[in-house]
Amino acid sequence: MNAGNANKSPRHRVKRFVKTPKGQALTGLILLTGLAGLFPGGSTELAHAALAAVTALAADAGVSLALKRPAAISAGGLITGLITADVLSALTPWYVVVLATLVALGSKHLIKRGRKPVFNPAAFGLLFALLVSSGGQSWWAGLSAAPPAYLFVLLGVGSFLAIRVKKYPQVLAFLGTYFGLVFLMAVFHLGLPSATPADALRLPFVNSSLFLAFFMLTDPPTTPASNRRQVQFGLIVAGVAVILFASFGGLAYLLIALLAGNLWTAWVTQRSRPVPTTAPRRPLAT
Repeated sequence: MNAGNANKSPRHRVKRFVKTPKGQALTGLILLTGLAGLFPGGSTELAHAALAAVTALAADAGVSLALKRPAAISAGGLITGLITADVLSALTPWYVVVLATLVALGSKHLIKRGRKPVFNPAAFGLLFALLVSSGGQSWWAGLSAAPPAYLFVLLGVGSFLAIRVKKYPQVLAFLGTYFGLVFLMAVFHLGLPSATPADALRLPFVNSSLFLAFFMLTDPPTTPASNRRQVQFGLIVAGVAVILFASFGGLAYLLIALLAGNLWTAWVTQRSRPVPTTAPRRPLAT
């Protein structure tokens, strides 16, 4: 076999894909999903993850066919489907998992600025799931059901991904601001009696903020590129999340905060685009 044929082999293409940021994000999600499936409720959650993955692949393939594009395995769709399933509780009905995945991918294809989605697709679909189902969220692929020592696995995988996709400034800004503000709320006894700041500083609630920071906050199409904007983005998402948590509690504050940050990103991106100049008109030939 010559070198050209070897480079086109499926094995070579898979190895090359795994070395890309998107491939490493997908690999990290598969690793955490498989590991989390070993703990209580894991069999149902793994079934939901498989269902969401199949739904995402079928939906993106359908969009490609509708637009007369070559149908291929969508890594982005797989990532969206896995994140959606990895957050939803095992008590969530299977059809809500499917609907949430479809809504997530629908937002990616329909709510766009140029060729990029405005909102993080998984966050959009998960917020929809909260509105239509009482199944709730467990953030199980953040290893929330695992012993505390497994938190180091989440930190290791997530930190590697944040560095690989060059989104560590916004991850650090978010985590530092979020935990700093929640700590101050706990010290000064601020917030709701039913959702105390101390809760957000304990396991497994810490897992949800870490999973969001590493696997949702780092989505390249819906977040800023420059380091300065990334820090601003992290501060905004953390600030909105803490305000919502202190005011309303509940489960949606992290998702709403991320979507608010996505809106800010779309706004500053649109505002910073250079104004096109109009070339002077040539006089008509006489």
